[in-house]
Amino acid sequence: MTEPLLVERTGAVVTLTLHRPESLNSLDVALKEALRETLTELETDQGCRAVVLAGAGRAFCVGQDLREHAEILESGTRDPLATVRAHYNPIATRLAGLPKPVIAAVRGSAAGAGASLAMLADFRIGGPGTSFLMAFANVGLAADTGAAWSLPRLVGYPKAVELLLLAEPVRAAEAHRIGLLHRLVDDDEQVLPAAQELAARLAAGPTVAYGAIKRALAAGASGSLADALAAEAHAQAVCGVTADHRQATAAFVAKQRPVFEGR
Repeated sequence: MTEPLLVERTGAVVTLTLHRPESLNSLDVALKEALRETLTELETDQGCRAVVLAGAGRAFCVGQDLREHAEILESGTRDPLATVRAHYNPIATRLAGLPKPVIAAVRGSAAGAGASLAMLADFRIGGPGTSFLMAFANVGLAADTGAAWSLPRLVGYPKAVELLLLAEPVRAAEAHRIGLLHRLVDDDEQVLPAAQELAARLAAGPTVAYGAIKRALAAGASGSLADALAAEAHAQAVCGVTADHRQATAAFVAKQRPVFEGR
């Protein structure tokens, strides 16, 4: 039986590939559980210094497997959306909080929870065929997988309302213009290589500092100035005792290029 999530390591870069191409990488229980547990393992994996999230075949991820969901609805369960608490919320928390850079290689369609996953990455790279669709309202649902948190931060509140209520596709050029994509490459075949190239660059950087930057930004975005200052003070205390900080400072004084070890 084919694994629903492929995990590939190249140096310090880990590429996670959603691997259900026959269903455009729709998220069934097996894939959600594999992604949830793998992200948990990567949180403390010191050999992993950057993560690429990609989809197999011609789509990134079209969201929840609606065939599986229809079966759940048919079963008569009193909690048909239990997967939000069991799977999507933990995945979103772990993906957004991963203490190392995450790059989404968004080739083809990113819809529903698939779009939400991409928006939780630190960087998103797409090609001419990339599109985003906040598809939830089209099936009578509200957003999940952190979209209510991430989307307004990326495109602003009014645009987030538009994208969620109208539930219309956002094509590649527009996605790039409004901030859903950081980079738009000329060829869909180059989306994954471009994402892995950026990941390799980041994997050679100060990993502890990257994690601290992400945590401080999250605190600053959701709190007061005092919250941001406290988060920054904690981040600097953590980074200040790393080997990377000591070595990079010495290299700067000696007018040399620093070599970061991620610790």
